[in-house]
Amino acid sequence: MRLQQLELILALTQTGSLRAAAEILNVSQPALTKSLRQLEEELGTPLMIRSPRGMRLAPAGELLAARAANVMREIQQARDDIAWHTREGTGSVKLGLSPGAAIHLTPAAIGRFEARWPQVRVHAIDTLYPTMLAQLRAGEIDLAIGPLPDGDIGHDLRLHPLFTSQHVIAARKGHPLVHARRLAALADAAWVLTGPEGGPGDPAHLGFTRFGLPSPHVRLVCESFATVLALLPALDVLAVMPRRFFDRYGPRLGLGMLAIEDPLPCPTIHILWRADGPLTVPAQRLRDVFIHEAELGHAAPDSDPGAPAPQ
Repeated sequence: MRLQQLELILALTQTGSLRAAAEILNVSQPALTKSLRQLEEELGTPLMIRSPRGMRLAPAGELLAARAANVMREIQQARDDIAWHTREGTGSVKLGLSPGAAIHLTPAAIGRFEARWPQVRVHAIDTLYPTMLAQLRAGEIDLAIGPLPDGDIGHDLRLHPLFTSQHVIAARKGHPLVHARRLAALADAAWVLTGPEGGPGDPAHLGFTRFGLPSPHVRLVCESFATVLALLPALDVLAVMPRRFFDRYGPRLGLGMLAIEDPLPCPTIHILWRADGPLTVPAQRLRDVFIHEAELGHAAPDSDPGAPAPQ
């Protein structure tokens, strides 16, 4: 089994076509077909299922593709580590950020990191739970910063707490319920769910059931907070968002924060990385900078959610 054959399997996974895979790998299609056939003969099983609609992975191909992705990721990490030591601190880090983390702590951490290691390229990627965890496990990002789901996340990830993030309820300033003070007053409201059900942007996390209230009525589902910010000023719906996120964008967009007296969620934001292998040196340095910034107290607790929103 050769490295080029692993690259072939990954290219076929991506394209579902020998011709397209050959173009990606810059080889001829006959050479690619021969290489695939040799690999299947070596392993003694078909790796791809051919059909008039194209090609897809056979069960053995799926197993090999998962391993191949890990191998290629480790090779790239080895290259990054060597580049760090031989090219005066060059490299790259892919960082997944939740909305709250993107506007709090991250600017100071990235600024400190770039001042110390200016030749390292940081790729900052917007992400939400649970996509964040899936991207981390797949090796698409090196580090992730955000809240954790309820329950055990498993032993394949490591984490370190950074700061707490108070959640608030936001609406357009002319919303009929903008002056509500208790969750009970919101029992019949329409809501936006940001991200997946059960995630931080799900209003079900606000604790309606504790007061014997029905589950919130979700009228709109958005994949990102950017979409929520675009729609919320024009609709009579409520949304859950991090307090810092609201403070940064809410007032200038004509949004108000409901001064709810009932306690609202205040999740801890963590930095996470994979446990099945060492981080590259650049990723280690960036992780350590985030932890250091948090320990310095730059991630101060959120202000009182019942206080008036900034104007």
